[in-house]
Amino acid sequence: MTAQHPTHDLVGIGIGPFNLSLAALADRVPTLSTLFLDSKPAFSWHPGLLMEGTTLQVPFLADLVTMADPTNPWSYLNYLRHHQRMFPFFFSERFHIPRREYDHYCRWVADNLPNTRFDAHVTAVTWNETDHTFTVTHQAADGTTSHVSARQLVLGTGTQPTLPPALQHLTTPEHTGRVLHSADYRTHRTTLATLDDVTVIGAGQSGAEVTLDLIRHQDGNGHGGPHTRWLARTPAFAPMEYSKIGLEHFTPDYIDYFRALPDATRKRLTRQQWQLYKGVSEETLGEIHDELYERTIGGGRPRADLHPGVEITAAHHDGKRYTITCHHTEQQRDFTIHTDAIVAATGYTPQRPALLDPLLDLIDLDTQGRYQIDGDYRVALDPRVTGTLYVQNAEMHTHGVGAPDLTLGAWRAATILNAATGHPTLPVPRQTSWTTFGAPTTPHTPTTTPTAPVTTTRP
Repeated sequence: MTAQHPTHDLVGIGIGPFNLSLAALADRVPTLSTLFLDSKPAFSWHPGLLMEGTTLQVPFLADLVTMADPTNPWSYLNYLRHHQRMFPFFFSERFHIPRREYDHYCRWVADNLPNTRFDAHVTAVTWNETDHTFTVTHQAADGTTSHVSARQLVLGTGTQPTLPPALQHLTTPEHTGRVLHSADYRTHRTTLATLDDVTVIGAGQSGAEVTLDLIRHQDGNGHGGPHTRWLARTPAFAPMEYSKIGLEHFTPDYIDYFRALPDATRKRLTRQQWQLYKGVSEETLGEIHDELYERTIGGGRPRADLHPGVEITAAHHDGKRYTITCHHTEQQRDFTIHTDAIVAATGYTPQRPALLDPLLDLIDLDTQGRYQIDGDYRVALDPRVTGTLYVQNAEMHTHGVGAPDLTLGAWRAATILNAATGHPTLPVPRQTSWTTFGAPTTPHTPTTTPTAPVTTTRP
């Protein structure tokens, strides 16, 4: 069965927070026809990590729309009003909201927007040279195939969970629930809490939250629950950079600076800036310390070990337990550990989805097979393609560490929306940081009564 073949100005593939942000902002542009498709039956955001007590690492103002359009009806504050939660939220004095509530907020937006469609698995995108549109083929769970045409596309299919090479051979069905990515932690949480020993790998926020949750499954005497081991490749379990000036790396000003750097410099900077996006909130680190402190009262010892500076070089299963071979990078020493389960909080990486395969000959990739992306998030295409392909959260190599951060989501969506409409539908700010990234372009003459904020210079 083939459905009708409508044409839209803009079609989004994938409905995570970033494309949902674009859908919400576009909802207020009546002259723009949009449609956003996702294979899931409903909106879902990192369900494996929605534990009680976990919060976003960005303030609630970094919702789907506020940083670009504070008057938009799809804001988090309007969500609170609709759910009779404005006064409780006000009295809670929370700047960082629960992850579970952020997920519920996004579902409220996704369920009520008229331009979102779930149960629509996009299988292929082709270029139609006759009518100068992309043809998007998608399939419902019942097997119904439909097609829509799009003058412009926005790819927001997200990133995929990544396991270290040493663990990738342990992803077969017999290891399900014993070797897993933290994205699936909540699904297997109850079973993991009954084991004798669980090893968590990864120094970021997810690794810290999983470690904290497992420790909390132990009783007050340090018994019950699993012995919990936290391994990290970083030299320390370090807090995320959260100073006011440091956070200016998540501004459009820094993106402009980063984009102008040579590729080799961008690659080096991204590695060096791991604390900007891979660190742990100070609150979570403090909670882990407090839990361990409680378990030492009266001379007890917590059933937990924390090991930074450790790389995983090999892992195997002997039929009963897992043996992990580790290398301490500073001492240059190898050691082994034995455990009942492994939770890899080892991040996510962007991947080019198979649905783009019919377009591969028309996408101008760089020498490393990555998208070439301009300041408006357009992907470089063959000149024969008059349509436009945009991407969201696939541009860390060109735009810097802010690519996966929710802080810039609404601003990026507004930038794409302005490019898609051809005019400033949503004005974006000209200056977004006090920091001058790079050498100043004009001589600086100090004055006795400055009329503008004084900027600092960073090399």
